[in-house]
Amino acid sequence: MIEVAVREYAALGEGPTWDPAAGRLVWVDILGSRVHTYEPASGRRTVFATEQHVGAAKPRANGGLVVNLRDGVGVYDAQGAFRWLHREPVPGRRGNDAAVAPDGALWAGTMRYDEAPGGGTLSRVAPDGTVRPVLGDVAVSNGTGWCPDGRRMYYIDSPTRRVDVFDVDPGTHVPVNRRPLAVIEDGAGFPDGLTVDADGCVWVALWDGGALRRYTPSGALDRILPLPVRRPTACAFGGPGLTDLYVTTARTGLDRPHPLSGSLLVVPGAGRGLPQPPFGG
Repeated sequence: MIEVAVREYAALGEGPTWDPAAGRLVWVDILGSRVHTYEPASGRRTVFATEQHVGAAKPRANGGLVVNLRDGVGVYDAQGAFRWLHREPVPGRRGNDAAVAPDGALWAGTMRYDEAPGGGTLSRVAPDGTVRPVLGDVAVSNGTGWCPDGRRMYYIDSPTRRVDVFDVDPGTHVPVNRRPLAVIEDGAGFPDGLTVDADGCVWVALWDGGALRRYTPSGALDRILPLPVRRPTACAFGGPGLTDLYVTTARTGLDRPHPLSGSLLVVPGAGRGLPQPPFGG
């Protein structure tokens, strides 16, 4: 059964991430320039504003958060002080979804505000701020995740309608051999954020599709979870046992958004997630 974790009016809710050290879920409203946290045990919430549109916020090993902003990647320390880790402003471009790899590096995506093909990127940002471009011909860089043993990486460039899979070299962490895992058919929406569960299956939020889908490691469609909102954006397992599936949603661009559009939803007992590593810096 789908429940409301946080009733909110986020323009573009995104990037749910469970922070086990704090027992809370972290998520963002990209266009609202807000970082939200929610503690399910107590119901406590916090919201703080960023100075730029924020595509993602992920826990850091040393406390605080790493954030994928309009002009690059920065960090907030445990006391809330901000500094840039890598600043690379490009007119008309902003940070979008991001994910922390098993080695503690941040894989940060970008996109143009007009979603022009080839205007976005995917880069690996090391904890020391070293940046390695990975993909340079992206439209809307979105979901990124790794299988349980870290040897496969999943990635979504939303307008392609594909969930792609790469092989990952365990020594260099470089993804190679890109190929489609699954293709979303016309009329079913566009793939947005993703998460990988403990079985190695990939859960995908379908923007304009009003649903989540679960694909097996072979690419077979295993489950469809209908949602009351038209624009789910991303999903992540959380809670003490990583059994509750949290879903961020959006209301931007909708003439008549559902009353829950922009809220944080949760599906208790949906499965079992993988522990997400913190950013190493």
